[in-house]
Amino acid sequence: MVLDLGVQPLANNLLRPSDLARVEPRFPLRLALCQECLLLQITDVVPPVDLFSDYLYFSSVSDALLQHSAAAVQSHRERQPLDGRSLVIEIASNDGYLLRNFVAAGIPCLGIEPAANIARVAIERGVPTLNRFFSLELARELAADGRSADLILGNNVFAHVPDTNDFVAGLAALLKPTGRVALEFPYAGDMFEHAEFDTIYHEHVFYFTLLSLQPLFARHRMEVIDVERLSIHGGTLRLHVAHRGAHPVSPAVHALLAEERSRGMDRPSWYDRLGDHVRRIRADLLSLLARLKSEGCRIAAYGASAKGSTLLNFYGLGSETLDFVADRSAAKQGRLTPGTHLPIVPVEALQERRPDYALLLTWNFAEEILRQQQAYRDAGGRFIVPLPEVRVI
Repeated sequence: MVLDLGVQPLANNLLRPSDLARVEPRFPLRLALCQECLLLQITDVVPPVDLFSDYLYFSSVSDALLQHSAAAVQSHRERQPLDGRSLVIEIASNDGYLLRNFVAAGIPCLGIEPAANIARVAIERGVPTLNRFFSLELARELAADGRSADLILGNNVFAHVPDTNDFVAGLAALLKPTGRVALEFPYAGDMFEHAEFDTIYHEHVFYFTLLSLQPLFARHRMEVIDVERLSIHGGTLRLHVAHRGAHPVSPAVHALLAEERSRGMDRPSWYDRLGDHVRRIRADLLSLLARLKSEGCRIAAYGASAKGSTLLNFYGLGSETLDFVADRSAAKQGRLTPGTHLPIVPVEALQERRPDYALLLTWNFAEEILRQQQAYRDAGGRFIVPLPEVRVI
Protein backbone atom coordinates (compact mmCIF):
# COMPACT_ATOMS: atom_id res chain seq x y z
CA MET A 1 0.00 0.00 0.00
CA VAL A 2 1.44 3.35 -1.06
CA LEU A 3 -1.17 5.76 0.35
CA ASP A 4 -4.47 5.40 2.21
CA LEU A 5 -6.76 8.44 1.82
CA GLY A 6 -9.56 6.96 3.89
CA VAL A 7 -13.18 6.36 2.93
CA GLN A 8 -14.26 9.04 0.45
CA PRO A 9 -17.32 10.01 -1.60
CA LEU A 10 -17.21 10.02 -5.39
CA ALA A 11 -15.30 13.16 -6.27
CA ASN A 12 -17.70 14.43 -8.95
CA ASN A 13 -20.90 13.41 -7.18
CA LEU A 14 -22.00 16.97 -6.47
CA LEU A 15 -25.11 16.84 -4.32
CA ARG A 16 -28.38 18.72 -4.47
CA PRO A 17 -29.61 19.97 -1.08
CA SER A 18 -32.43 17.38 -1.28
CA ASP A 19 -29.82 14.60 -1.52
CA LEU A 20 -28.76 15.15 2.08
CA ALA A 21 -31.76 13.10 3.21
CA ARG A 22 -30.16 10.02 1.64
CA VAL A 23 -27.00 8.11 2.49
CA GLU A 24 -24.09 9.39 0.43
CA PRO A 25 -22.08 6.55 -1.17
CA ARG A 26 -18.49 6.34 0.05
CA PHE A 27 -15.69 3.99 -0.88
CA PRO A 28 -12.13 3.32 0.35
CA LEU A 29 -9.57 5.35 -1.58
CA ARG A 30 -6.24 3.55 -1.45
CA LEU A 31 -3.29 3.60 -3.83
CA ALA A 32 -1.20 0.47 -4.28
CA LEU A 33 1.82 -0.57 -6.37
CA CYS A 34 2.34 -3.82 -8.21
CA GLN A 35 5.92 -4.65 -7.32
CA GLU A 36 6.37 -6.76 -10.44
CA CYS A 37 5.08 -4.47 -13.22
CA LEU A 38 5.30 -1.14 -11.27
CA LEU A 39 1.73 -0.21 -12.16
CA LEU A 40 0.02 2.07 -9.64
CA GLN A 41 -3.71 1.72 -9.11
CA ILE A 42 -6.46 2.25 -6.58
CA THR A 43 -7.60 -0.92 -4.86
CA ASP A 44 -11.36 -0.28 -4.85
CA VAL A 45 -12.80 0.31 -8.32
CA VAL A 46 -16.22 1.87 -8.85
CA PRO A 47 -18.01 0.74 -12.07
CA PRO A 48 -17.61 3.40 -14.80
CA VAL A 49 -21.35 3.51 -15.43
CA ASP A 50 -21.77 4.87 -11.88
CA LEU A 51 -19.17 7.57 -12.53
CA PHE A 52 -19.67 8.84 -16.05
CA SER A 53 -23.22 8.25 -17.29
CA ASP A 54 -24.25 11.71 -16.04
CA TYR A 55 -21.40 14.12 -15.47
CA LEU A 56 -20.97 17.74 -14.40
CA TYR A 57 -17.47 18.46 -15.64
CA PHE A 58 -17.51 20.56 -18.81
CA SER A 59 -14.04 21.06 -20.28
CA SER A 60 -14.98 24.30 -22.06
CA VAL A 61 -15.28 26.11 -18.72
CA SER A 62 -11.49 26.42 -18.49
CA ASP A 63 -9.84 29.01 -20.72
CA ALA A 64 -6.44 27.42 -20.09
CA LEU A 65 -7.71 24.01 -21.19
CA LEU A 66 -9.21 25.47 -24.36
CA GLN A 67 -5.88 27.11 -25.20
CA HIS A 68 -4.02 23.89 -24.42
CA SER A 69 -6.37 21.93 -26.68
CA ALA A 70 -6.05 24.34 -29.60
CA ALA A 71 -2.27 24.15 -29.33
CA ALA A 72 -2.43 20.35 -29.14
CA VAL A 73 -4.51 20.15 -32.30
CA GLN A 74 -2.01 22.34 -34.12
CA SER A 75 0.82 20.11 -32.91
CA HIS A 76 -0.96 16.95 -34.05
CA ARG A 77 -1.57 18.45 -37.50
CA GLU A 78 2.11 19.36 -37.82
CA ARG A 79 3.11 15.79 -36.95
CA GLN A 80 0.64 14.10 -39.25
CA PRO A 81 -0.98 15.27 -42.51
CA LEU A 82 -4.75 15.41 -42.02
CA ASP A 83 -7.34 16.54 -44.56
CA GLY A 84 -10.93 16.01 -45.62
CA ARG A 85 -10.29 12.32 -46.25
CA SER A 86 -8.90 11.69 -42.75
CA LEU A 87 -10.75 10.71 -39.60
CA VAL A 88 -9.90 11.87 -36.10
CA ILE A 89 -11.57 10.08 -33.20
CA GLU A 90 -11.44 11.32 -29.63
CA ILE A 91 -12.28 9.04 -26.72
CA ALA A 92 -14.04 10.81 -23.83
CA SER A 93 -14.53 13.90 -25.96
CA ASN A 94 -16.57 15.77 -23.35
CA ASP A 95 -18.41 18.81 -24.75
CA GLY A 96 -16.41 18.97 -27.98
CA TYR A 97 -13.90 21.45 -26.55
CA LEU A 98 -11.02 19.88 -28.55
CA LEU A 99 -12.68 18.38 -31.61
CA ARG A 100 -14.27 21.70 -32.51
CA ASN A 101 -10.81 22.72 -33.74
CA PHE A 102 -10.88 19.88 -36.27
CA VAL A 103 -14.46 20.76 -37.25
CA ALA A 104 -13.35 24.33 -37.94
CA ALA A 105 -10.48 23.05 -40.10
CA GLY A 106 -12.77 20.82 -42.18
CA ILE A 107 -11.19 17.59 -40.90
CA PRO A 108 -13.75 14.81 -40.27
CA CYS A 109 -13.93 13.77 -36.63
CA LEU A 110 -15.98 11.76 -34.19
CA GLY A 111 -16.25 12.08 -30.43
CA ILE A 112 -17.00 9.14 -28.18
CA GLU A 113 -18.50 10.40 -24.92
CA PRO A 114 -20.23 8.22 -22.27
CA ALA A 115 -22.05 11.04 -20.42
CA ALA A 116 -25.35 11.61 -22.21
CA ASN A 117 -25.83 15.15 -20.92
CA ILE A 118 -22.39 16.23 -22.12
CA ALA A 119 -22.64 14.39 -25.46
CA ARG A 120 -25.83 16.36 -26.17
CA VAL A 121 -23.98 19.64 -25.65
CA ALA A 122 -21.20 18.58 -28.04
CA ILE A 123 -23.72 17.61 -30.73
CA GLU A 124 -25.54 20.94 -30.31
CA ARG A 125 -22.19 22.66 -30.89
CA GLY A 126 -21.71 20.83 -34.19
CA VAL A 127 -19.27 18.15 -33.04
CA PRO A 128 -20.31 14.65 -34.20
CA THR A 129 -20.49 12.58 -31.02
CA LEU A 130 -21.39 9.00 -30.18
CA ASN A 131 -22.84 8.50 -26.70
CA ARG A 132 -21.04 5.25 -25.81
CA PHE A 133 -18.27 3.90 -23.62
CA PHE A 134 -15.16 3.09 -25.65
CA SER A 135 -14.29 -0.61 -25.80
CA LEU A 136 -12.83 -3.24 -28.08
CA GLU A 137 -16.37 -4.13 -29.12
CA LEU A 138 -17.15 -0.56 -30.16
CA ALA A 139 -13.79 -0.23 -31.94
CA ARG A 140 -14.56 -3.30 -34.02
CA GLU A 141 -18.02 -1.94 -34.84
CA LEU A 142 -16.58 1.35 -36.08
CA ALA A 143 -13.80 -0.34 -38.07
CA ALA A 144 -16.31 -2.72 -39.71
CA ASP A 145 -18.38 0.35 -40.63
CA GLY A 146 -15.38 1.86 -42.45
CA ARG A 147 -14.58 4.34 -39.70
CA SER A 148 -10.99 3.41 -38.83
CA ALA A 149 -9.00 6.36 -37.54
CA ASP A 150 -5.92 8.16 -38.78
CA LEU A 151 -5.55 9.78 -35.37
CA ILE A 152 -7.04 8.67 -32.05
CA LEU A 153 -6.96 11.08 -29.13
CA GLY A 154 -7.51 10.27 -25.47
CA ASN A 155 -7.01 13.18 -23.10
CA ASN A 156 -7.41 12.41 -19.41
CA VAL A 157 -9.28 9.17 -20.04
CA PHE A 158 -6.66 6.40 -20.12
CA ALA A 159 -6.21 6.48 -16.34
CA HIS A 160 -10.00 6.19 -15.88
CA VAL A 161 -10.37 2.84 -17.62
CA PRO A 162 -10.55 -0.25 -15.36
CA ASP A 163 -9.74 -2.70 -18.19
CA THR A 164 -6.60 -1.29 -19.80
CA ASN A 165 -6.12 -4.39 -21.98
CA ASP A 166 -9.56 -3.97 -23.54
CA PHE A 167 -8.86 -0.26 -24.05
CA VAL A 168 -5.50 -0.77 -25.79
CA ALA A 169 -6.88 -3.66 -27.84
CA GLY A 170 -9.61 -1.26 -28.95
CA LEU A 171 -7.01 1.31 -29.99
CA ALA A 172 -5.21 -1.32 -32.05
CA ALA A 173 -8.45 -2.45 -33.71
CA LEU A 174 -9.60 1.08 -34.58
CA LEU A 175 -6.30 2.57 -35.75
CA LYS A 176 -5.30 2.51 -39.42
CA PRO A 177 -1.98 0.71 -40.19
CA THR A 178 0.00 3.97 -40.34
CA GLY A 179 -2.16 5.92 -37.89
CA ARG A 180 -1.17 7.40 -34.56
CA VAL A 181 -2.64 7.50 -31.06
CA ALA A 182 -2.00 10.41 -28.67
CA LEU A 183 -2.84 9.89 -24.99
CA GLU A 184 -2.55 12.52 -22.28
CA PHE A 185 -2.70 11.65 -18.57
CA PRO A 186 -1.25 12.82 -15.25
CA TYR A 187 2.34 11.63 -14.95
CA ALA A 188 2.99 9.56 -11.83
CA GLY A 189 6.59 10.77 -11.75
CA ASP A 190 5.45 14.37 -11.21
CA MET A 191 2.63 13.30 -8.91
CA PHE A 192 5.08 11.64 -6.55
CA GLU A 193 7.76 14.29 -6.86
CA HIS A 194 5.34 17.06 -5.86
CA ALA A 195 3.01 15.05 -3.57
CA GLU A 196 0.02 15.73 -5.82
CA PHE A 197 -2.14 13.28 -3.90
CA ASP A 198 -5.34 15.07 -4.94
CA THR A 199 -4.87 13.55 -8.39
CA ILE A 200 -6.05 10.35 -6.70
CA TYR A 201 -9.82 9.79 -6.78
CA HIS A 202 -12.10 6.96 -7.79
CA GLU A 203 -12.31 8.02 -11.45
CA HIS A 204 -8.53 7.63 -11.76
CA VAL A 205 -8.00 3.90 -11.54
CA PHE A 206 -4.36 3.94 -12.72
CA TYR A 207 -1.32 6.21 -12.33
CA PHE A 208 1.20 5.68 -15.10
CA THR A 209 4.92 5.81 -15.67
CA LEU A 210 6.47 4.99 -19.02
CA LEU A 211 8.15 1.96 -17.46
CA SER A 212 4.79 0.52 -16.46
CA LEU A 213 3.16 1.13 -19.84
CA GLN A 214 5.62 -0.41 -22.25
CA PRO A 215 4.60 -4.03 -21.54
CA LEU A 216 0.92 -3.14 -21.94
CA PHE A 217 1.33 -1.73 -25.44
CA ALA A 218 3.72 -4.52 -26.46
CA ARG A 219 1.06 -7.06 -25.50
CA HIS A 220 -1.13 -5.62 -28.27
CA ARG A 221 1.62 -5.22 -30.87
CA MET A 222 1.81 -1.48 -30.34
CA GLU A 223 4.66 0.73 -29.16
CA VAL A 224 5.33 4.20 -27.80
CA ILE A 225 6.97 6.18 -30.62
CA ASP A 226 7.32 9.54 -28.88
CA VAL A 227 6.65 11.22 -25.54
CA GLU A 228 6.16 14.82 -24.45
CA ARG A 229 6.30 16.26 -20.95
CA LEU A 230 3.60 18.90 -20.40
CA SER A 231 3.10 21.21 -17.43
CA ILE A 232 -0.72 21.19 -17.47
CA HIS A 233 -2.51 19.59 -14.50
CA GLY A 234 0.65 19.61 -12.40
CA GLY A 235 2.56 17.41 -14.83
CA THR A 236 1.21 15.45 -17.80
CA LEU A 237 2.61 12.94 -20.26
CA ARG A 238 1.51 12.95 -23.87
CA LEU A 239 2.32 9.56 -25.34
CA HIS A 240 2.36 8.97 -29.09
CA VAL A 241 1.61 5.33 -29.87
CA ALA A 242 1.41 3.36 -33.12
CA HIS A 243 1.33 -0.16 -34.47
CA ARG A 244 4.70 -1.82 -33.91
CA GLY A 245 7.15 -0.86 -36.65
CA ALA A 246 4.85 1.67 -38.33
CA HIS A 247 6.92 4.69 -37.29
CA PRO A 248 10.44 5.24 -35.93
CA VAL A 249 10.82 5.53 -32.15
CA SER A 250 11.95 8.97 -30.98
CA PRO A 251 15.05 9.36 -28.77
CA ALA A 252 12.72 11.05 -26.27
CA VAL A 253 11.24 7.65 -25.41
CA HIS A 254 14.62 6.15 -24.55
CA ALA A 255 15.56 9.32 -22.64
CA LEU A 256 12.49 9.20 -20.39
CA LEU A 257 12.96 5.49 -19.70
CA ALA A 258 16.56 6.18 -18.70
CA GLU A 259 15.46 9.08 -16.51
CA GLU A 260 12.86 6.97 -14.71
CA ARG A 261 15.45 4.30 -13.99
CA SER A 262 18.02 6.84 -12.82
CA ARG A 263 15.47 8.35 -10.41
CA GLY A 264 14.82 4.91 -8.96
CA MET A 265 11.31 4.54 -10.36
CA ASP A 266 12.10 0.97 -11.35
CA ARG A 267 12.33 0.05 -7.65
CA PRO A 268 9.31 -0.26 -5.34
CA SER A 269 11.14 1.61 -2.56
CA TRP A 270 10.96 4.85 -4.60
CA TYR A 271 7.19 4.97 -4.10
CA ASP A 272 7.27 4.65 -0.31
CA ARG A 273 8.05 8.32 0.36
CA LEU A 274 4.73 9.73 -0.83
CA GLY A 275 2.85 9.19 2.42
CA ASP A 276 5.28 11.18 4.59
CA HIS A 277 5.31 14.07 2.11
CA VAL A 278 1.51 14.21 1.97
CA ARG A 279 1.14 14.15 5.74
CA ARG A 280 3.62 17.01 6.15
CA ILE A 281 1.76 19.20 3.66
CA ARG A 282 -1.54 18.42 5.37
CA ALA A 283 -0.11 19.47 8.74
CA ASP A 284 1.19 22.72 7.22
CA LEU A 285 -2.16 23.67 5.68
CA LEU A 286 -4.27 22.74 8.71
CA SER A 287 -1.94 24.74 10.95
CA LEU A 288 -2.24 27.79 8.70
CA LEU A 289 -6.03 27.57 8.48
CA ALA A 290 -6.38 27.12 12.25
CA ARG A 291 -4.26 30.21 12.86
CA LEU A 292 -6.22 32.31 10.37
CA LYS A 293 -9.56 31.24 11.90
CA SER A 294 -8.26 32.07 15.40
CA GLU A 295 -7.46 35.55 14.12
CA GLY A 296 -11.05 35.97 12.92
CA CYS A 297 -10.37 35.60 9.20
CA ARG A 298 -13.11 34.49 6.84
CA ILE A 299 -12.03 31.72 4.46
CA ALA A 300 -13.69 30.33 1.34
CA ALA A 301 -12.47 27.99 -1.40
CA TYR A 302 -12.22 28.25 -5.16
CA GLY A 303 -12.91 25.38 -7.57
CA ALA A 304 -15.44 22.60 -6.94
CA SER A 305 -13.13 20.11 -8.60
CA ALA A 306 -12.54 16.39 -8.19
CA LYS A 307 -9.05 17.24 -6.91
CA GLY A 308 -10.64 19.52 -4.35
CA SER A 309 -12.96 16.79 -3.16
CA THR A 310 -10.03 14.48 -2.38
CA LEU A 311 -8.19 17.23 -0.52
CA LEU A 312 -11.17 18.47 1.50
CA ASN A 313 -12.23 15.00 2.58
CA PHE A 314 -8.73 13.78 3.41
CA TYR A 315 -7.96 16.95 5.36
CA GLY A 316 -11.39 16.97 7.04
CA LEU A 317 -12.20 20.53 5.94
CA GLY A 318 -15.85 21.54 6.03
CA SER A 319 -18.14 24.38 7.08
CA GLU A 320 -16.27 24.89 10.36
CA THR A 321 -13.40 26.30 8.31
CA LEU A 322 -14.72 27.24 4.85
CA ASP A 323 -17.79 29.38 4.11
CA PHE A 324 -18.40 28.30 0.51
CA VAL A 325 -16.75 27.12 -2.72
CA ALA A 326 -16.81 29.43 -5.74
CA ASP A 327 -16.85 27.89 -9.22
CA ARG A 328 -17.29 29.21 -12.78
CA SER A 329 -19.39 26.27 -13.96
CA ALA A 330 -23.12 27.01 -13.91
CA ALA A 331 -23.74 23.25 -13.88
CA LYS A 332 -22.10 23.01 -10.44
CA GLN A 333 -23.56 26.14 -8.85
CA GLY A 334 -26.33 25.44 -6.36
CA ARG A 335 -24.93 22.00 -5.57
CA LEU A 336 -22.93 20.83 -2.55
CA THR A 337 -19.42 19.43 -2.45
CA PRO A 338 -19.16 15.65 -1.95
CA GLY A 339 -18.70 14.58 1.64
CA THR A 340 -18.08 18.05 3.05
CA HIS A 341 -21.38 19.53 1.78
CA LEU A 342 -20.09 23.06 1.22
CA PRO A 343 -22.36 25.24 -0.96
CA ILE A 344 -21.07 25.86 -4.48
CA VAL A 345 -21.70 29.43 -5.60
CA PRO A 346 -20.81 31.65 -8.59
CA VAL A 347 -17.34 33.20 -8.60
CA GLU A 348 -18.90 36.63 -8.12
CA ALA A 349 -19.33 35.66 -4.47
CA LEU A 350 -15.63 36.36 -3.91
CA GLN A 351 -16.22 40.01 -4.73
CA GLU A 352 -19.62 40.24 -3.05
CA ARG A 353 -18.83 38.44 0.22
CA ARG A 354 -15.14 39.32 0.38
CA PRO A 355 -13.60 36.43 2.32
CA ASP A 356 -10.12 37.29 3.53
CA TYR A 357 -8.67 34.14 1.98
CA ALA A 358 -9.67 31.63 -0.70
CA LEU A 359 -8.24 28.11 -0.68
CA LEU A 360 -7.36 27.37 -4.31
CA LEU A 361 -8.53 23.80 -4.85
CA THR A 362 -7.92 24.04 -8.61
CA TRP A 363 -4.28 24.95 -8.05
CA ASN A 364 -3.37 23.33 -11.38
CA PHE A 365 -5.00 26.33 -13.09
CA ALA A 366 -3.57 28.88 -10.64
CA GLU A 367 -2.20 31.30 -13.24
CA GLU A 368 -5.53 31.51 -15.07
CA ILE A 369 -7.58 31.90 -11.89
CA LEU A 370 -5.32 34.48 -10.29
CA ARG A 371 -5.60 36.56 -13.45
CA GLN A 372 -9.40 36.20 -13.56
CA GLN A 373 -9.74 37.16 -9.90
CA GLN A 374 -7.43 40.18 -9.95
CA ALA A 375 -10.24 42.44 -8.71
CA TYR A 376 -10.70 40.25 -5.62
CA ARG A 377 -6.97 40.35 -5.00
CA ASP A 378 -6.79 44.13 -5.53
CA ALA A 379 -9.49 44.49 -2.86
CA GLY A 380 -7.29 42.65 -0.37
CA GLY A 381 -8.32 39.04 -0.95
CA ARG A 382 -5.57 36.44 -0.89
CA PHE A 383 -5.34 32.92 -2.27
CA ILE A 384 -3.93 29.92 -0.40
CA VAL A 385 -2.27 27.45 -2.79
CA PRO A 386 -2.21 24.02 -1.06
CA LEU A 387 0.16 22.10 -3.37
CA PRO A 388 2.90 21.21 -4.03
CA GLU A 389 3.80 23.33 -0.98
CA VAL A 390 1.48 25.56 1.05
CA ARG A 391 1.86 29.20 0.08
CA VAL A 392 -0.19 32.40 0.26
CA ILE A 393 -0.50 34.70 -2.75
